[in-house]
Amino acid sequence: MCRWAAWSGAPKYIEELIRDPQHSLIHQSRNAFSCKTPVNADGFGLAWYDSREEPCVYKDVRPAWADANLQQLAHHVRSPLFLAHIRASTGTATNQDNCHPFTFGRWCFMHNGQVGGYSAIRKQLDGMIPDRLYGHRTGGTDSEALFLIAVGHGLEHDPVGAMARAVQEVEEVSLANGKGPHMRFAASWSDGCHLFAGRYASDDRAPSLYYRSFSDGTSVVSEPLDDALDSWVEVRASSVIQITDGSVEECPFLPKLSSAA
Repeated sequence: MCRWAAWSGAPKYIEELIRDPQHSLIHQSRNAFSCKTPVNADGFGLAWYDSREEPCVYKDVRPAWADANLQQLAHHVRSPLFLAHIRASTGTATNQDNCHPFTFGRWCFMHNGQVGGYSAIRKQLDGMIPDRLYGHRTGGTDSEALFLIAVGHGLEHDPVGAMARAVQEVEEVSLANGKGPHMRFAASWSDGCHLFAGRYASDDRAPSLYYRSFSDGTSVVSEPLDDALDSWVEVRASSVIQITDGSVEECPFLPKLSSAA
């Protein structure tokens, strides 16, 4: 599994989330608490928004703790909205194209979780990506396929509904053809103005997801960045939060499986 952190609010230096906290994302790359894999060393990635509509992205296959360029970028880059991800592969190759976040136009997406039996259903999921979007498929992960399927469902116009439909369809394919756990999903996605984060699983083991509101913005994380645990709010399973202009709104995120209808 993977770990990630996101920020929405007043411009903040990226290092204030990924390096400075007691349990920062870089610390989690070697010492994660809330996942099966304490070491997340299969690459990392950053996506941040500034004066342009599209995010700027930096990725590498080295562990987050071992990259001096990451330290420099995090120290000098300040952004009102950014996403950072450290990867622990669930089976696909360790290469730059498979590192999160993934982007399409102004949208970016990062994911902690898995699709059950992915190696057996990968071709089928690729076929669910619309032809007009398939050229943007640069890697081979289930996460990137899920993102592009959501884009095809109208992510730009319905960010929560499109993602829910993508999760539903992919889960149905896994249920029919793959192995469990069929869907584990804790993800964040953004268009540079709004930040979304959702938590869902086909069983009772949804990956962890938290947020914390500050006077100048909101952090959303896979696990708390410090020991002030009472200050972090756990996002409920089958829920999604939307952060806009400092306001956090939570609503249901419940893909309805047609096979169960």
